[in-house]
Amino acid sequence: MTLNSKIPEGKLEDKWRNYQSESRLINPANKKNLNIIVVGSGLAGAGAAATLAELGYQVQCFCYQDSARRAHSVAAQGGINAAKNYQHDGDSVWRMFYDTLKGGDFRSREANTYRLAELSAPLIDHFVQQGVPFAREYGGVLANRSFGGVQVQRTFYARGQTGQQLLLAAYSQLSKMIRAKKVAMLPRHEVLDIVVINGKAKGVIVRELSTGQIKRFAADAVVLATGGYSRVFRLSTLAINCNGSAIWKAHKRGAFFAAPSFTQIHPTALPQTSDAQSKLTLMSESLRNDGRIWVPKKKDDKRKPIDIPEDERDYYLERRYPSFGNLAPRDIASRAAKERIDAGHGVGQLKNAVYLDFKHAITKLGKAAIEDKYGNLFTMYEKITGINAYQEPMKISPAAHFSMGGLWVDYELMTTILGLYAIGECNYSDHGANRLGANSLLQTSIDGYFILPNTINNYLEGEIGEKHPGVEHPEFAHVENEVKAHIKKILHINGNRTTDDFHRELGKVMWQECAMSRNKQGLELAILQIKEIKEQFWNDIKVTGTDTEMNPELEKALRLADFIELAILMCTDALQRDESCGAHFREEYQTEDGEAVRNDADFNFVSVWEYHAGDFKLHKEMLEFEYVKPTVRSYK
Repeated sequence: MTLNSKIPEGKLEDKWRNYQSESRLINPANKKNLNIIVVGSGLAGAGAAATLAELGYQVQCFCYQDSARRAHSVAAQGGINAAKNYQHDGDSVWRMFYDTLKGGDFRSREANTYRLAELSAPLIDHFVQQGVPFAREYGGVLANRSFGGVQVQRTFYARGQTGQQLLLAAYSQLSKMIRAKKVAMLPRHEVLDIVVINGKAKGVIVRELSTGQIKRFAADAVVLATGGYSRVFRLSTLAINCNGSAIWKAHKRGAFFAAPSFTQIHPTALPQTSDAQSKLTLMSESLRNDGRIWVPKKKDDKRKPIDIPEDERDYYLERRYPSFGNLAPRDIASRAAKERIDAGHGVGQLKNAVYLDFKHAITKLGKAAIEDKYGNLFTMYEKITGINAYQEPMKISPAAHFSMGGLWVDYELMTTILGLYAIGECNYSDHGANRLGANSLLQTSIDGYFILPNTINNYLEGEIGEKHPGVEHPEFAHVENEVKAHIKKILHINGNRTTDDFHRELGKVMWQECAMSRNKQGLELAILQIKEIKEQFWNDIKVTGTDTEMNPELEKALRLADFIELAILMCTDALQRDESCGAHFREEYQTEDGEAVRNDADFNFVSVWEYHAGDFKLHKEMLEFEYVKPTVRSYK
């Protein structure tokens, strides 16, 4: 298959406008006869479902939570980027585009990245009109703060709960369409497979989680908005039920997977304290605006942080990256923390953390100012740890967080399966090898509200005169039977090990060999180990309960089976990329002082993988840089 990214002609700043002016339109009367399935109800899914319904399409929206309000977008804390230049500090659409492209180490498409920056300003206006209570300056102008990887202030925020406020706005729009009977909302329904008929996505097979009932749903197009897959590491900042099953099933049905090894490690999470933990808690990157990160210069220093004098503290980010300091990009900040921890300077119960200190900011700005900016985050930290961060430093540690990789999509956000779209974090489009902070809420919202509603017409216009296969089509029965057989197989093993036990083993392998740093020997070993885990899983997993009831153990096992296969692809992808770029840090390719060495001559492409009879076939989308020349990514 030839990968056609469908990038429009014209100058960079004209491409999106040119696309819209030439795209097909659908008569409002015809839209009422077209049905779209949206899987996921976070910012991308809720935004898309509400907007498509407002345009006149019939929409069915699925989520596995008991309410669309519980989507994981609620957990994003720090803010959302936009090139408004309210601070008059030199920001612009072009600068935001360049920062994002550079932040991703030049491993994303120029056209997609520019569109992200271009649509950022109207998105803020859109949310203000929906009532999002963004922070404001004394005169009423929306306030901004900085995030990692930039030298301007372009991040809009609502204290430390920006994701929650944006999701409430999206949920209100979705609820409006549900009440108008233009969206059928189906909570507690998990999509277990995609139905493809004559090369086109025509529906889904779903399990109602409350009863275990398997159902069929048909549509003229399917939109996946199911988030990221960093729970493959088990311990991550994601909610426990976040998973990659929907996109993995789509991959096995023919949707290509792009750059699966590009997963982000966030530098500002609470450290792991025991093997019994099931997840890690994220502390917003916004804290790095005023907090200073350091470790004791003395190895294995057992003194309390307040007893360590200034001249015995190593503010290592400020030392290594003086231009950006504590606001170095996430991948760089995480690796720098790992280096100090591995060198014996870690702090905390397991010596796996570093300090995030607000002493200097409180002295300079006053406690009230810090409380106003980050009060809810400090409260959350104290509830979890029992430590008052106004009086002593927070302890933070790197943790698995965001997936830059995902289903390959073209400029229209359509996958390699006709009629199957992927939006938000579950696609690969905008971030390259590393996502800059506060670009996550931006991408999910723009994909759902602005891009998909303007691109899906191009496909659906051609479907108006075609036959609309219903759930009685033989392919629906075929896929449903495969799903039931898969469930039956996993229930009948009745082995000795729990899903959590297997997931813990998988997570340790992935964290050791395919997280902040990788090497050839470790990745080859990891692939062998994961294949052994897969074999043991299918011979020794024990899932209690039945498939005709609410069964969380079955849900976890089905998701882990997909994670195991995805983990093999992630390691395969990391192994073939003989360079360091962004979050993909191959230890063989670094400078003497530990910085990444990118190989543009041989790896200036997006790795795009096709599922091929249990194995994976590599395709390459070559990246062309017409407007920006890739340079050494330095933040020193």
